[in-house]
Amino acid sequence: QVYDSDCCNSILLELREYLPKYFGVWSPPTAPNDMYLKLEDVTRKFNKPCIMDVKIGQKSYDPYASAEKIQQQVSKYPLMEEIGFLVLGMRVYHVYSDSYETQNQHYGRSLTKETVKDGIAKFFHNGYCLRKDVIAASIQKIEKILEWFEGQEQLNFYASSLLFVYEGSCKATTMRLSDVTLAEKRGVPKGLLPCRDIVEYNNNIQVINSTENGKIEASVSKGLSKFYALHQKAYAKRHHSQLSLKVENLEPDSVWKSSTCIAQEHLNGNVIPQLEKVFCHMPAEIKESANVEVRMIDFAHVFPSNTKDEGYIYGLKNLITVLQHILDN
Repeated sequence: QVYDSDCCNSILLELREYLPKYFGVWSPPTAPNDMYLKLEDVTRKFNKPCIMDVKIGQKSYDPYASAEKIQQQVSKYPLMEEIGFLVLGMRVYHVYSDSYETQNQHYGRSLTKETVKDGIAKFFHNGYCLRKDVIAASIQKIEKILEWFEGQEQLNFYASSLLFVYEGSCKATTMRLSDVTLAEKRGVPKGLLPCRDIVEYNNNIQVINSTENGKIEASVSKGLSKFYALHQKAYAKRHHSQLSLKVENLEPDSVWKSSTCIAQEHLNGNVIPQLEKVFCHMPAEIKESANVEVRMIDFAHVFPSNTKDEGYIYGLKNLITVLQHILDN
């Protein structure tokens, strides 16, 4: 109905924005009587997609469920009515190990009122830091879905989910490393030698346009894990050397200006924690909007209604509250 070419229902048309795209139905040649929905792969545009499935609502059974079915669903997660959502699973990319951490539905069912905040926060932690940019973007997208629910009285959703997807690898990020001073010349990692236009480009660091006063513009494009490996290799050889960096933030108009994000100091091999502050705790006003998708999925139990879906609304509001607490704390 939502993707019908003749659809003129404004509520359903707006709902398209929050669903995976629909491409019709499909039956496999070996089982022509089986019919499947063809839906958009929401993860397709991501390099290292982090994925979480969260069931929303106070009830995971529909109004026509049998007493046995109701008991079965309630026993799976008795806190559903109070918490309003349930984590069905997640997969999180960890930058340092270049691997995924996976949690199944048993993980979500183990979460209590006291632990649900930390349980959800795990999805937004990449092994280096909490991705506050992703949390903020997720809240904004959930609020849009909440706005849709508060404005419609046509449909009620049961046992339906929100699918969260965000990019786990660090985006190509440009920063300027200025006022580079060397305690020992031999301590400069290969690729960071001054006075060259392009010293090295190996998907780790591209050094371009060294200026007369020694400023170097670098593009860190393949994530902290690659940079970490490069840094560790250089540091293992010259662990006594010191490299002082002053990192300046990029303004929206591409004008560089001084920042107190990292004061000029001898890092003594402690580059990664310093860069973590740049990548993960950049001020919101200069941070690029995170690449995040939040889509509604699973519609086996959607029913016509003439009232607001209070159970779903309750779940959305409580999820927003939990995410906001994670962000604030």
